[in-house]
Amino acid sequence: MAKFFKSLFGQVLLALLLGIALGFVSPELAVKLKPLGDGFIKLIKMIIPVLVFCVVVHGIAGAGDLKRVGRVGVKALIYFEVVTTIALLLGLVLAFWFQPGVGMNVNPATLDASAMSAYASNADKLTSGGTVEFLMKLIPTTVVAAFANGDVLQVLLFAVLFGCALALLGERGAPVAGFIDTLSQVLFKIMGLIIKLAPLGVLGAIAFTVGKYGLGSLKQLGMLVVLFYGAVIFFVFVVLGLIMRMAGFSIFKLLRYLREELAVVFATTSSDSVLPQIMAKLRGMGIKDSTVGLVIPTGYSFNLDAFSIYITLAAVFIAQATNTPISMSDLLAILAISLVTSKGAHGVPGSAIVVLAATLHAIPAIPAIGLVLVLSIDWFMGIARALGNLIGNCVATVVVAAWEGDIDRTKAHAVLDGREQPRLE
Repeated sequence: MAKFFKSLFGQVLLALLLGIALGFVSPELAVKLKPLGDGFIKLIKMIIPVLVFCVVVHGIAGAGDLKRVGRVGVKALIYFEVVTTIALLLGLVLAFWFQPGVGMNVNPATLDASAMSAYASNADKLTSGGTVEFLMKLIPTTVVAAFANGDVLQVLLFAVLFGCALALLGERGAPVAGFIDTLSQVLFKIMGLIIKLAPLGVLGAIAFTVGKYGLGSLKQLGMLVVLFYGAVIFFVFVVLGLIMRMAGFSIFKLLRYLREELAVVFATTSSDSVLPQIMAKLRGMGIKDSTVGLVIPTGYSFNLDAFSIYITLAAVFIAQATNTPISMSDLLAILAISLVTSKGAHGVPGSAIVVLAATLHAIPAIPAIGLVLVLSIDWFMGIARALGNLIGNCVATVVVAAWEGDIDRTKAHAVLDGREQPRLE
């Protein structure tokens, strides 16, 4: 038992339980611990842009063959779109099968529109300009601005260009490549120091949430919450489990390997909080730097599996709750629009509500004011969204690596079986 609590997973789990207990026993004190969780996430986000840049540049420059790097990127995008579509369809099917909103008989005119005001401007920004505008936003105003704003996709774009140029320089670019490799090792050492604070971050985040909101709000829309959690669990263990099995690996062993990171995400409801550590662990199990560096950062914006389930499930739930009939054309519109709006979700404040608002904004048949219904349970849904998205991106990395032959299968099995300790750097 002592050995268990000396491990990071044991400390995070203990902090999680203490935070929940403190939230119930002393809500006022628990709310004051919020800076612990916020500070931990800010420390992580502080190094993410530079770390992503270093990992991607080092991976591409070290790969040598730019055509192979391009293949990895294309295969990743194809995988993202196929799996995201499956997730969107799953949300629709479950919503119509279980009908969580039927019987609520909510009159949209009685809902308080002021609760949505904080999300309206962000929803407009997300839908304005459509796909072209979104693609233009991938290009930073300046290189410095990309790092300053912490926009991972903009940093990724510059890193790919920088890495390709460095690879084309050959031996002349070796000193720069060596410096970036050393810098990435320094950043991973910093990450190792920050991750030791994870128990404090978890304590602060979970204590604040339980202290402020309690668990009572689950009673109001419990059916939707339970259905969404069930959908994510089904997607992870059945859909992603089958995909992992086809790639020659076990989803259960992968989840056990990533248990510390999943515990942190569970408490903070943010997959950003473990991005560097996840990249290190995937590299540690034998996946090439270039593949990890391309798939994980891109997946954070393009492969939001649990998020996709939530969008279609919540959209149909709102239609059912407000007794709004929806046609087949409306359903197809939800699918098509969600494939676009979900890509801009990462990094948007209140992203779940914002993206849902942006989706409904384009489908007049469903009253967007119905979003007020899911505001009270958004945090509880956020836990499953963050976990599902993270697991989906880790599976994507393993699958694309197996697809391209960029994974040392012997080492991967040894690490996942617990027979070999990964080297995290």
